Amino acid sequence: MMRVARSRWGGRVAGWLFAKMNFVLPVKRLIETERVLAFEHPSPAYAVHILLVPKKPIESLAQLGAGDEVLLGEVFSVVQQLVEKLGLTQYRVIVNGGDYQEVKQLHFHLVQE
Repeated sequence: MMRVARSRWGGRVAGWLFAKMNFVLPVKRLIETERVLAFEHPSPAYAVHILLVPKKPIESLAQLGAGDEVLLGEVFSVVQQLVEKLGLTQYRVIVNGGDYQEVKQLHFHLVQE
């Protein structure tokens, strides 16, 4: 499954899933808004490892365009809600791009070691 998701076409499929069919994803949802889905990472690398995925099919941060300010604002609003809800005092928000981005769908990691 991950091998497909990491391919060029797999990233497009992942983007479409989050945009149109996210209700079928077997994930533990923490917060869901009109534009963003936040859920526990299925293979966490940190004690707290949450993925925040825009429901818009967009490959990377570099692909954001005019009008995506609302989307980014919503992403960081969800981050704030999670920080408060989980009582996090030390955390990082990570976004990968290029070869560091395994799945070609824009997503953010909220992590605490």
